[in-house]
Amino acid sequence: MTDGVVVALDVGGTDIKGALVGPGGVVRHRARRATGAGRGQPAVVASILDFAGTLAGRARAGGWTARAAGVVVPGVVDEELGVAVKAANVPLASVPLRDLVADRLEVPAALGHDVRGGALAEARLGAGRDADHVLFVPVGTGIAAAYVAGGAVLAGAGAAGELGHVVVRPGGPRCGCGARGCLEAVASAAAIARRAGRPAPEVVARAAAGDPAAAAVWRDAVEALADGLLTVQALLDPQVVVLGGGLSRAGEALLGPLRAALRERLTFQREPRIVGAALGDEAGCLGAGLLALALGP
Repeated sequence: MTDGVVVALDVGGTDIKGALVGPGGVVRHRARRATGAGRGQPAVVASILDFAGTLAGRARAGGWTARAAGVVVPGVVDEELGVAVKAANVPLASVPLRDLVADRLEVPAALGHDVRGGALAEARLGAGRDADHVLFVPVGTGIAAAYVAGGAVLAGAGAAGELGHVVVRPGGPRCGCGARGCLEAVASAAAIARRAGRPAPEVVARAAAGDPAAAAVWRDAVEALADGLLTVQALLDPQVVVLGGGLSRAGEALLGPLRAALRERLTFQREPRIVGAALGDEAGCLGAGLLALALGP
């Protein structure tokens, strides 16, 4: 596949990230365009297919052959059937996106989940590349997780990874899912902002400057994250926990206290290495590329 690339797309609520990815996950070309989620499902699907076609055309112009395509989307995904079942922030419901992309480009295609795609990329190419057991935890507006063992993402029966909906504070704040005290309702960037009345990055900065109210909100969020990770550590025993998402931009202001809080809670469990993500917002798109590369020449 020396002259070949794959088309990779990461469909988000705000924009679609696209790339041409060569062997070994090397990115040959990057692009992005607005999702236009407010235009409705037919327009969004048309935009995805048009973008895929544009990227394939860019490959031809660069002297490469587009040999396969990979797409990752949020929400509920049936990867075996290649169907985007339902998503909260993107109007995709029961869309056979894999086959639509394959038909448009006339190449094999794969459809995956955006968090699992990001986990795959971080485990193979990013912050977890030196470990066999990697937990990827994006913390932003919500909280999710994906587990990679031996280079493969474990999806359970299809919907594993809802770490944000593990109850860490019984009777706590109401979560969007309807339960009370979910990790996402306590420790996500959105939850921090709701409690503090200001954006999460500002809460982090104020806590670092010694503001007691901000420090209390931040401490509660970190401790809730540690409780959630303790549960995962007992169940899955990852060697490395890779934190991604917007909140991970806090760097050591998050990683340092989180390591300490988790260490205090461990009894017999192995202490994982907790690191920040290395690939930023490109992880999902790279994961889509890896799914496509796995389809073969």
